[in-house]
Amino acid sequence: MQGGNSENPRDIHIIELDGVVTAGQSTYIQRELMALDPGQVQAAVIVIDTPGGLLDATLDLARAFGSSPVPVIVHVAPSGAIAASAGAFILVSSDIAAMAPGTTVGAAMPVAMSPGGAAEADEKTINFFAGHIRSIAGEQGRPPEVVERFVTENLTLDAREALEKEVIEVLAENMPALLAELDGWEGEKHGEPYRLSTAEATLVESEMTLQERFQDQISNPEIAFLLLMVGGMGIYLGLGMPGTFVAETLGAIALLLGIYGLGLFDTSLAGIIFMVLGFALLVTEIFTGGFGIFGIGGAVSLLIGAILLPQEPLMEADWYGSFMAIAIGVSLSVGVISFFIITVLIRSRRRWKESGEFFRAAPRVEVIEELSPYGTVKMRGEIWKAYSVEGNTIPSGEQVEVVGQEGLTLKVREAATAEKGQDLTGAEG
Repeated sequence: MQGGNSENPRDIHIIELDGVVTAGQSTYIQRELMALDPGQVQAAVIVIDTPGGLLDATLDLARAFGSSPVPVIVHVAPSGAIAASAGAFILVSSDIAAMAPGTTVGAAMPVAMSPGGAAEADEKTINFFAGHIRSIAGEQGRPPEVVERFVTENLTLDAREALEKEVIEVLAENMPALLAELDGWEGEKHGEPYRLSTAEATLVESEMTLQERFQDQISNPEIAFLLLMVGGMGIYLGLGMPGTFVAETLGAIALLLGIYGLGLFDTSLAGIIFMVLGFALLVTEIFTGGFGIFGIGGAVSLLIGAILLPQEPLMEADWYGSFMAIAIGVSLSVGVISFFIITVLIRSRRRWKESGEFFRAAPRVEVIEELSPYGTVKMRGEIWKAYSVEGNTIPSGEQVEVVGQEGLTLKVREAATAEKGQDLTGAEG
């Protein structure tokens, strides 16, 4: 099997779909099909072995097969492979369907997924998809009454049964056998006749891009549910322990990734959401005392958004490459700077705590955000969260004295109170 591009118009393009049908897999296959030049490539062979996958990704593939510029051949292989659930839709949607001996197709009844597991979909949903796969089968010249049972009865067929019932057209053990069977095959695509010449065809393979691999991983249902749980737990912990912003920021990012992974919004929308979130977090870091946490969260969000933004067909590839380089560069730079700020901050606070000089000195600091009683103050060039131990409101611009610390929050009192010698906290003076 040869790889790379060729000027030989007898090329056959090979695409593999192994595992769960995800948004990443769907994007990859659609990109490959739309990029094929009928003058150089005579057909695309998609070799599948899948237990099923996401509904939207599967329907997108079915539509892509119909609009592909060249015939699409789906081959369930090798022996032992399956085309279950979403795989059955993919096989039925192809221009030429093939299976290896010892493979199985069917069991396409839709299920409703939830954190508690999978359950059979309602009757309305089942009837709809039964009608849909029946329509696809009729369009491709396959028996609608048999294919419909994949959905309504969870019917499964082995390769020989599928051939006998005309669900598939070819029984081939491997790629050489498939090409031998297809040599001289005649059909019609987009109203135009075609004739395959596969005996001496050059086989061309390709790989997923970084973007598609990332999409493939996070749109795996198991990983998507894990991200949802991590995101929800992060936000819950953040609300229960306010002030650090770490759990809330990381939880929000994980939650959005989980929602995208389940296909609740498409890739374009996900990319835009992460880009907006990233800029919002960076702006928040600038104007608040985020201690670098918002900066790192913003950098991560920008990077995810850049990866998820799809490459538009009418946009030059060079422009997209430059955009990705800039986005990655900015994200890494912001992340490194924020990490450096956090490291320096932690070291300085540990040093102050160990020496004990910080609270004995009790210097006056300036209120940046009004204390009512919580707000922020500026001390030694850093912005700290603080609250008034007297519970009163202290306007911005006032000088206050630090009398204690609770975690990352300073306890302060008005300078006038300190001058009277009142010690409301028992701090050392």
